[in-house]
Amino acid sequence: GQDCILEPLCFPEHLSGSGSLASAGDGCLVSCVLCSHSAPLADKDPLLKHLLLDHKLVIADIKLIADFQKYMLYWKKRFTEQPITDFCSVIKTNSEGPAELQENYFLLCDVLPEDRVLREQLQQNRLEEVLEQQQKEREDSSFQRTCIFCNEEFTGNRSVLLNHMAREHSFSIGLPDNIVYCTEFLDSLERKLDNMQCLYCEKIFRDKTTLKDHMRKKQHRRINANNHDYDRFYVINYLELGKTWEEVLSEDDRELLEEDNDDWSDWQARPVCAVCLFCEQQEETMEKIYTHMQEAHEFDLHKLKTDLNLKFYQQVKLVNYIRRELHQCRCYGCQKKLETKEEVMQHMTKAGHVMKIPEMSHWDQPQYYFPTYENDALLTALSDSESETEGADHSSDVPVFPEDISNLKAIKQNSVLNKLLKDRGSSN
Repeated sequence: GQDCILEPLCFPEHLSGSGSLASAGDGCLVSCVLCSHSAPLADKDPLLKHLLLDHKLVIADIKLIADFQKYMLYWKKRFTEQPITDFCSVIKTNSEGPAELQENYFLLCDVLPEDRVLREQLQQNRLEEVLEQQQKEREDSSFQRTCIFCNEEFTGNRSVLLNHMAREHSFSIGLPDNIVYCTEFLDSLERKLDNMQCLYCEKIFRDKTTLKDHMRKKQHRRINANNHDYDRFYVINYLELGKTWEEVLSEDDRELLEEDNDDWSDWQARPVCAVCLFCEQQEETMEKIYTHMQEAHEFDLHKLKTDLNLKFYQQVKLVNYIRRELHQCRCYGCQKKLETKEEVMQHMTKAGHVMKIPEMSHWDQPQYYFPTYENDALLTALSDSESETEGADHSSDVPVFPEDISNLKAIKQNSVLNKLLKDRGSSN
């Protein structure tokens, strides 16, 4: 089988789950548009892989499809009525090579007006469902729930509990009228607290007392806006096709931003967190993540750079190669394929393959110019050994010629500045 990564990968702080705003019906099966093959709605990757490998069909912008199941049913019916080439762009691979090596791939995307209309209609239907659900929750007077921070019980409308948490516990998830699927939202927050997990940084603690002290001292009594699992609970995320709440708000504030001056003195950069190559550990400085990899995994990236004389882009390729191999649960030292990443790490540690890098020809390939994870901060901190070497070469090889100061007295007497000073003295 071929190893396929069908969508850009991101670390959990920027992308999580399947990216779909809807969870209702995730247990259902979705059928292939061209055959009887089916896969769970909650995990689309096997179905997308089947479409790509068996039918050479690629569906663009999966995450922007509001109801993937209905979308697939619609095109399954249409493909029985007309040939696939009537709807899809045809991409021929290896077009200049021998005919037997050429393949046609089909791209289904919203460039086709029919597909665009379908996506917009599904988005409109989803918005109407969400607004109807939100209205029911706003008018519901039978709401009953205990506060997730204390034992006080609230009945009536959900806004009473949400206002209580904001007022008494300094924990606000937004205005009640902006929230939908409130019970599920509170359930997810309560599960995190029951698992001793901070709601903001999502670290796990040994007991509730330590967790409460951490959230209070670190001012972590809020949710992490970068956790997109929460997006489905806010109505704003359903308003426009393909736009998140951040994009909608940025459009609303565009005129205000244009009128602002260019004073950036009070702007504070958000610290960039780098993720370890081998585990989920994150650090805010590169020195810490390098130290962690050396101490926890016996992996020394600086030593590899020196030993292999890696230039900057070779370091980039090596990091992307290691990321991809581990994502696909494969040891990069011996190419052994295992079931989970944890098993790979156990194998590599036991076999001593952590620092066993394959021949450069194996990973120094153009495909590894592209990040395995789009938000991989480790790539931004790699040192440019090429420029360092060049700098060293310049300092040692380039000759330096001193200025000609053999007749310094004559230079001073004939200088323009000396003449100006004399003229000024005579005028006085």
